[in-house]
Amino acid sequence: QVQLVESGGGLVQAGGSLRLSCAASGSLFSRAAMGWYRQAPGKQRELVATITYGGSTNYANSVKGRFTISREYAKNSVYLQMNSLKPEDTAVYYCNYRLENDCWGQGTQVIVSS
Repeated sequence: QVQLVESGGGLVQAGGSLRLSCAASGSLFSRAAMGWYRQAPGKQRELVATITYGGSTNYANSVKGRFTISREYAKNSVYLQMNSLKPEDTAVYYCNYRLENDCWGQGTQVIVSS
């Protein structure tokens, strides 16, 4: 079972930036698709951004131009750089690892104050 450890959440003012990190265990990271999802209170979990094993990226319309997903194979890690944060970005952010099945991190809280 792959273990995912997220970090980097916190409280930030609107317009600020945060960088989330997710480190994956195991030796198959380079073959996995990785992603970030978020869940706000009272809402369903939604896709934020994904990156394939080859580095192709996909973003939710709400974050395009503000968020950037990247991965570092040497560190088995995926990152989410979040700029120009808005109060509506407030949510718990989850790292996702997808190969044969889905694995999820424990989540990291992001709070954007207005």
